[in-house]
Amino acid sequence: MGSFQVPTINVTTNNNLAVNVKNKLDESLLIHWSGVQQRRSSWQDGLLGTNCPIPPKWNWTYQFQVKDQIGSFFYFPSLHFQRASGGFGGFIINNRPIIPIPFATPDGDIVIMIGDWYTRNHTALRKTLDAGKGLGMPDGVLINGKGPYQYNSTLVPDGIEYETIDVHPGKTYRIRVHNVGISTSLNFRIQNHNLLLAESEGSYTVQQNYTSLDIHVGQSYSFLVTMDQNASSDYYIVASARFVNESQWKRVTGVAILHYSNSKGKAHGPLPEGPNDEFDKTFSMNQARSIRWNVSASGARPNPQGSFRYGSINVTEVYVLKNKPREMIDGKSRATLSGISFVNPSTPIRLADWYKLKGVYKLDFPTKPPTGPPRMETSVINGTYRGFMEVILQNNDTKMHTYHMSGYAFFVVGMDYGEWTENSRGTYNKWDGIARTTAQVYPGAWTAILVSLDNVGIWNLRTENLDSWYLGQETYVRVVNPEATNKTEFPIPDNALFCGALSHLQKPEDISAATAITGDRLKVMFTVLMAMWSMIFLSR
Repeated sequence: MGSFQVPTINVTTNNNLAVNVKNKLDESLLIHWSGVQQRRSSWQDGLLGTNCPIPPKWNWTYQFQVKDQIGSFFYFPSLHFQRASGGFGGFIINNRPIIPIPFATPDGDIVIMIGDWYTRNHTALRKTLDAGKGLGMPDGVLINGKGPYQYNSTLVPDGIEYETIDVHPGKTYRIRVHNVGISTSLNFRIQNHNLLLAESEGSYTVQQNYTSLDIHVGQSYSFLVTMDQNASSDYYIVASARFVNESQWKRVTGVAILHYSNSKGKAHGPLPEGPNDEFDKTFSMNQARSIRWNVSASGARPNPQGSFRYGSINVTEVYVLKNKPREMIDGKSRATLSGISFVNPSTPIRLADWYKLKGVYKLDFPTKPPTGPPRMETSVINGTYRGFMEVILQNNDTKMHTYHMSGYAFFVVGMDYGEWTENSRGTYNKWDGIARTTAQVYPGAWTAILVSLDNVGIWNLRTENLDSWYLGQETYVRVVNPEATNKTEFPIPDNALFCGALSHLQKPEDISAATAITGDRLKVMFTVLMAMWSMIFLSR
């Protein structure tokens, strides 16, 4: 499987960042900075609704500020099912020194990527989906791009490279865990060690100890883990599939090694057990409800600026978004959101707005699921600038979903089983619901989120389950300041790429100019060599 060498981007809040992406693939590419809010600059979000793809053999420089944010995020290629073949990396935004963190400074910082994995590459997987078939059971769960430690000689063959995390006794580490997989919820745990939850996707949490935590696709958490064991041996780090038949899925369990510097031997014995509720999701939902926002911690917070009593803000618009199992539309198996399977236009929505093109999309996304047959449309939510939107995510599918919204941190205020009704608002947490960018929705259940629409742009709202996203389960929220001033949105970048109806604006010399970086105002610069993951992962 090769080594896991995609770099972690490590910056400080309010830094300006330039990332030069060299596309050495044989297909177009975009990089999405999942959870990075791109304040006033949806131009840099790296999704088809906002950006033209970077063509093969070209490069392009993203330039943006990590404005008023802290926390643990990750980036990944957003087109063509490419995330299934790798190319993802951690994205850490640190607090400024003058702003205290609500815990002692850790002795080290560790990034762990977990996710389900198929030996077929992304091109083969998308052909399977295009043929109307499911992906089936994954071939494994990787931890930092590597297979399982041989904890069981029957289930795990010899010769598999596994991840080892080196630590020192008595030290406390901040361990940032990201589920970068395709569609499998994973339970994360470290043998004999408590996980003190401290942060999730940009928000400090009320600190609570967990022996294990369910981490759903696209979600990120920070744990403080103290190395307080006697190091008689190494310890298992485990990521195991949730809500599946455990006996069938044991062979895809991810196992890495936590190695103390004074360890006296290898890890041995059975793996630490995860939650024993294979088909009963009540435990997992109660665990999710227990994650609360630390309202007393200093640091970047989601708007509205200056007021964090979101429960007393008047809601201006309500959208009930319902998903279902795949449906046939025009002879194709598609995924839908409120009966609409999204079709990405050839000209990005944000570009169409800037150049006042007509007919690229429709501002007619329904506030409630329609009763008619499903359809394929480029239908977009018309958000109200400085409005306060309530979104109910209703999962009528048989599998777990997580939903992500670009451009914002939203408040997760409620979740429960059954159909959401107006009376469900009486169960909302109106004080310290966690503010984050990705929320799980259990099968046959709903999750309610509240979001303040103060960030102008075109913002993606999607399932993080890669197969359903690929098949159309997404839309965009269009937030426009009617005064149209540069104070609320940056103008189109000088190195913007053009495609679709605007292809004629693309000049060959723009490609070389796209790599030019004005270093005086940029504090941090990284280069992401996408050839790296194409060679490592796609040559399997």
